[in-house]
Amino acid sequence: MIAPSPSSTTSVPSPAGPASARSRTAALVAVLGALTAVAPLATDMYVPGFPAMGDALGASSSAVQLTMTAFLAGLVVGQLVIGPLSDGLGRRRLLITGSVGFVLFTFACAVAPNVTFLTGARFLQGLAGAAGMVLARAVLTDRFHGAELPRYFAVLSQVMGVAPIAAPVLGGVILSVSTWRAVFAVLALLGILLLLAVIRGVPESLPPERRHSGGVASTFRAMGSLLARRTFMGYVLVIALVSAALFAYISGSSFVFESLHGVSSTTYSLIFATNAVGMLIAGAVFSRLAGRGVRLNTLLSVGVGISLVGALAQVVLVLAVGESLVGTWVTLFVTVSGIGLIFPGGMSIGQAVGRTAPGAASALLGGLQFFLGALASPLVGLFGEDSSLPMALIMLIAVAAAGVALVGLARPWQGHGEPGDSAKHVSG
Repeated sequence: MIAPSPSSTTSVPSPAGPASARSRTAALVAVLGALTAVAPLATDMYVPGFPAMGDALGASSSAVQLTMTAFLAGLVVGQLVIGPLSDGLGRRRLLITGSVGFVLFTFACAVAPNVTFLTGARFLQGLAGAAGMVLARAVLTDRFHGAELPRYFAVLSQVMGVAPIAAPVLGGVILSVSTWRAVFAVLALLGILLLLAVIRGVPESLPPERRHSGGVASTFRAMGSLLARRTFMGYVLVIALVSAALFAYISGSSFVFESLHGVSSTTYSLIFATNAVGMLIAGAVFSRLAGRGVRLNTLLSVGVGISLVGALAQVVLVLAVGESLVGTWVTLFVTVSGIGLIFPGGMSIGQAVGRTAPGAASALLGGLQFFLGALASPLVGLFGEDSSLPMALIMLIAVAAAGVALVGLARPWQGHGEPGDSAKHVSG
């Protein structure tokens, strides 16, 4: 007996139908969220093991730090290559290939005999891991439209906010019972689980008839056309510059709170977690308000305004009052909470404006985000370690520049990328 096809049963409503569809959607978003978390986890989980890694490999601290730079470089290059390719080849094949590569290169990191080998493996690990990040956004853009899209982008943004915070904690737990090599072994195991989840739960979202024809050259021409569009690049720069502020905060806050204000590592973790909760709450607020029809450009603009107020207050506080534990905590909480609105808003609008080439749009949104973030991270330490002012100024400059990009290039009052406003997706 041949089972009826799904199309043959669509005329007979099934009570379980909507619930089943919601369950499949939730499972898909969960896998895409996990793919988004891989890169932040792989970036930061091994950081607590830097000293032991240097001793084991006979490498200097700068050589060990270069392994992180190599990973971030791979992550940027991977997104810029894989995203556009997926517009012509489809998402699933590249996603599976990237997931396999991530597992293999992570195992290579775990058995690295020297720091040179580890640096090369980390670059390739980032290159392969980029597939999950860039294609998760592209799949969402393929599958969802209207008010659904910003709601799911809010989920990915919350994952991106929490993963860098959780990663060092997870790494510390692993290092308390094993060596730095075990961190990579755990990452490889996570990669295997994600590979199985992708094979089972992420179907192809870009059918052949919707793919770019003309081969690889055509797909990269599509990226070039996006680079030439003022509106799209405005939203890209907003995301990238705010990411630079966030990376400066992540790299500098431990020094500010532990060295300058003398708090314990446990107290610092509490402060960091509290600020992360602010970002999560902001993401939840974004999702709820966007679902009720509030304009995405309004929410994005409010987020930039909130972050700008927080960053400016932090600088003014240091200059006028001096170092203040509570003041620094509060102003950083405000700044990071604003970022919780900016990420889902900017990603949703950017992907909508670039919907003609979702993979290329995702590549530019994610690639420049990590590129500027990687540049901003070491700046805090370069400008001195006797004040929180360098971190505060770098964050303020980055957020202020994001505001300039928003007003001068994106021009949110024009309403680009709003749900249902398809005419503006191809303009600007």
